[in-house]
Amino acid sequence: MAIQYKINVLSALKAAGYSTTRIREEKLIGQSYLQQIRKGEIVSTACLDKLCELLNCQPGDILEYTEEATPND
Repeated sequence: MAIQYKINVLSALKAAGYSTTRIREEKLIGQSYLQQIRKGEIVSTACLDKLCELLNCQPGDILEYTEEATPND
C-alpha cells in the first residue's frame, strides 16, 4: 500500500485524551473505523476529517505516501 499512517493514530488519540471507550461512547468515530485504524487500513475522508479535528492536525501529519517497490524485469 502506497499510502500509510506515519503515526500510531490510536496512541495519538489517547495522548489527546480520547480513549477508545470515550470515542465509542461519544460516537466520535465508528467502531468499524477504529478496527480499520487498528489494522493499518486507510479510512474514509470523513473519518480522516474527524481525526484531524480531534488531533488538531493536518492529514499530512497522519498519512504519508511511499513508493511501492517495483519488481525488476
